[in-house]
Amino acid sequence: MEISAAIVLIILFAFLLIMGTPVSFSIITSAAVTITMFLSPKFAMFIAAQKLTTGIDSFSLLAVPFFILAGNLMGSGGLAQRLVNLAMLVLGKVPGSLALTNIAGNAMFGSLSGSGIAAASAMGSVLNGPEKDAGYEEEFSAATNIATAPVGQLIPPTNAFIIYSAACGGVSVATLFIAGWIPGLLWAGLCMVVAFCFAKKNGYVVRNAQKLTASQVLKTIWDAVPSLLMILIIIGGILGGVFSPTEASGIAVVYAFLLSVLIYRSIKLSEIKDILVNTATMTTIVMLVIGASSVLSFVLSFTGLPQAISNALLSVTDNKYILLLIINLILLVVGTFMDMAPALLIFTPIFLPVINSIGMDPVQFGVMMVMNLAIGTITPPVGSVLFVGCSVANLKVEKVVPRLIPYFGAIVIGLLLVTFIPALSLGLPGLFGML
Repeated sequence: MEISAAIVLIILFAFLLIMGTPVSFSIITSAAVTITMFLSPKFAMFIAAQKLTTGIDSFSLLAVPFFILAGNLMGSGGLAQRLVNLAMLVLGKVPGSLALTNIAGNAMFGSLSGSGIAAASAMGSVLNGPEKDAGYEEEFSAATNIATAPVGQLIPPTNAFIIYSAACGGVSVATLFIAGWIPGLLWAGLCMVVAFCFAKKNGYVVRNAQKLTASQVLKTIWDAVPSLLMILIIIGGILGGVFSPTEASGIAVVYAFLLSVLIYRSIKLSEIKDILVNTATMTTIVMLVIGASSVLSFVLSFTGLPQAISNALLSVTDNKYILLLIINLILLVVGTFMDMAPALLIFTPIFLPVINSIGMDPVQFGVMMVMNLAIGTITPPVGSVLFVGCSVANLKVEKVVPRLIPYFGAIVIGLLLVTFIPALSLGLPGLFGML
């Protein structure tokens, strides 16, 4: 049964994607057709409709639209320039300071906006001009921006961990949030090493920089700190047991609104309508994918495909390190052509039996999986962040990719460290008694 189900499911899903069918409809259609092989069409359609509805009927998923709204408010609130100013204040005349500022800005802005695409667009728009004026090679600047834009997918708050929690059956979102900190900072730190070495070799140093007065320094800090406080409030509140991650998402919206509209005054009340419409559109897309993947999860469970795949992988080898390398390779390939949300929802239940059999903590696996799929967003042929970053820099993809190779090497090293050193993802949650 498993083989015939797998053949129908994979071939139909791939065909629909090739034909340009939206991912959610491709998932629903392929899953519904597969289940009719084993159940009556009428009953199969009833089950599909039921799973589509119940799949999004979750209190924890309520955080998704709120975090999307908070990210849109922060992204439209002129936050990028303030974070860039703060990073430059710290980095000063360090070789490659503008590139290092880009990386630090992506880490901060990406975590606040929750979007690698938003980070690549915002930071690229702010820093492309200054980097060009400072004599930086344009391809290097674009590659630096692209390579580090997805860091915010690991540094909380991020919807990726909420979706993974739903897909794996209830791993604590709060624990995943804390677990993502060190891997996210590791990604940014390794890329900083690459950028620093390249900049030092090519003499990328800011010369004749204007010396800021004490009042200007204080103003720069004051402008940026309120934005960064959102992360402190959210994570501190969750760790302190003041509110749950879902409740934190609502607080994030209120804080982002007050910050952007009343404190920074960078968003007019008349613009709120467009932000809400954009949020509703993005939420609909995400929720439809989640509902569709719930149908697929039922089909996978009913046909026994996850266990069959697990047995197949374990029949190849029982060495946990080789198994993890195989899973990493599969996820890296998947990430190059599939968005993170559907990939998390589809492949989490497939690989969980393998992970459980080798004794890997599902929290560590979640961090590893999100990191894998985040790499896919900057990888050809369909990397969304890659194309946005090149578009912002007004460069062709084939010119930027060679400059990305050293960054890919550094990021993959980080991925392997996260894969094989549990403490990198489990250390902080363990320290706070969350495991």
